[in-house]
Amino acid sequence: MKHLKYLVIGAGGTGGSIGAYMTEAGKDVTLIARGEHLKQMKEHGLCMETTAKGNYTVRPIKAVDMEHYEEQPDVIFVCVKGYSLEETLPFIRRVAGADTIVIPILNIYGTGGRMQEKLPELLVTDGCIYIAGEIKEPGTILLRGDIFRIVYGVRNPEELRPELFAVAQDLKESGIDGVLSDNIRRDALQKFAFVSPMAACGLYYHVTAGEVQKTGDPRDTFVKLMKEIDALAVAMGVPFLVDIVATNLRILDTLNPEASTSMQRDVYAGKQSEIDGLIYEVVRMGQQYGVPVPTYEMIAKKAQADGLG
Repeated sequence: MKHLKYLVIGAGGTGGSIGAYMTEAGKDVTLIARGEHLKQMKEHGLCMETTAKGNYTVRPIKAVDMEHYEEQPDVIFVCVKGYSLEETLPFIRRVAGADTIVIPILNIYGTGGRMQEKLPELLVTDGCIYIAGEIKEPGTILLRGDIFRIVYGVRNPEELRPELFAVAQDLKESGIDGVLSDNIRRDALQKFAFVSPMAACGLYYHVTAGEVQKTGDPRDTFVKLMKEIDALAVAMGVPFLVDIVATNLRILDTLNPEASTSMQRDVYAGKQSEIDGLIYEVVRMGQQYGVPVPTYEMIAKKAQADGLG
C-alpha cells in the first residue's frame, strides 16, 4: 500500500501532538493552524514540552492555514473544538478526494455520525483520543502524562477499508497507541464517560485533577457522574465491557495533578466552550433514553444559573 498523506485540522494539544509525533516518525503530515501559533511553527518549528519524552522542537513541521493548503490528503484528522466543527466542512469538501477518510477526534459523543450526514460523499469514522495536552503559548504544546491513544473505527462493518489498518500502523510507528476499534460506538462512549464527568466535576468544584484524585466530594461526584453515563450506555445498547468507574479512576490517578479539561480552561477564560456537548447533552440523552441523571442535572442547573452555555 502507498504511504498515506495526512492532514490534521487543528493544531492545539490534540492535533499539534499528533502532527509532532507523526512528523518525527517521517510521516507525510500537514497541520492546519492560524494566527500567531501558525507563525511561530513556520518560523521556529513546534516546541513540545512533555513528561514522557522531555522538551524538544520538531523542525521543520508542515503547517499552513486553510486558505493555503493545496494538497489532497488520504486521511484527515479533525481535531477542533465542537463549536468550530461547522467551519471545517467547506474546507474538507474542497481538499478531499473521493477516497479520503475523515477521522474526527473530538470530545463530543456522536460527532462522526453528524459529520457523515453533511459529508455523504466521504467515509467519516468516529474517533476519540486519550491525551492531556494544551497550547502553552504560540508554537509550544504542553503534554502532561504518558497516555497518548487514538481510538477510531467505522460504524458499519461494510465500510472497513485497508487504509484504516494502515493508519493504526502509522500511528504506532509514530509512538502513538493507535487502535482500530471493532465497536467504536462503545469505545467512543467509554472515552466520553471519562472526559464528560471530568469536565462537569472540574467545572462544578472549580478544581484540577489533583483535587479529584483525593478522597472527598469532587471524587465522589466524579464517580456519580460516571455511573450515570454507565446507565446510559446500557440503555443505548452498548454496555461497557469494563468496570467504567474503576477503569476511569485508574486513568484519573495517573494524570498530572495540574491537568484540567479544555472546556474548563475555555470557560475560565471567558471563551466559547464545549459545555453544551459535554454537560447539557447528557441531560438531553437522559431524557431521550429514560435514564435518571440527577448529578448532571444539578451541575447543568448551576452552569445555566452562572450564564454558561
